[in-house]
Amino acid sequence: MCVVRPDADVEPGTLLVAAPTLLDDNFRRTVVYVIDHRRGEGTLGVVLNRPSEVPVRDVLPAWGDHVSEPRSLFVGGPVEQKTALCLAALRTGQDAAGIKGVISVRGPVALVDLDTDPDTVAPKVRGLRVFAGYAGWNVDQLAGEIERGDWIVVPALPDDVLASPDQDLWGRVLRRQGMPIALLATHPGEVRVN
Repeated sequence: MCVVRPDADVEPGTLLVAAPTLLDDNFRRTVVYVIDHRRGEGTLGVVLNRPSEVPVRDVLPAWGDHVSEPRSLFVGGPVEQKTALCLAALRTGQDAAGIKGVISVRGPVALVDLDTDPDTVAPKVRGLRVFAGYAGWNVDQLAGEIERGDWIVVPALPDDVLASPDQDLWGRVLRRQGMPIALLATHPGEVRVN
């Protein structure tokens, strides 16, 4: 008998959407974009919907004018918050393999090496977002959290990585899943005050 792992649907370019019952302050009502997932090694992703007040230009001056609005760092997760990761949505017709300093994640979404000259990358992308830190899971840790019901695994759209913070990305992603998952988008943030 073949047992299907709880993280079988997780792969680069998928989203981990926090279940309404996940109350950990680091991940409450978050949407995590999976950058890398390897069985036997672990998972790496960034939280897409946690903007900070820190302008990118204050930390990475060369990239400040190239990032998408708002031009602030996003909190990618609780791990290595002094480390910056950059995701880009490539323009139609661009291939990550042909762009120096860019590694394909899935479809038009790519990881950008921040040591690359931003003037060579910027014309080839629709948008860029810089994340301070990341979310990481050890071997089998994510599978256990999915099995416990902490995360809902869904496909990502390329524009999710550039979603404006004034949109409710968490609710929007859940609503587009159809029933019954779409109903979770109506879950109040604070049940006690509902």
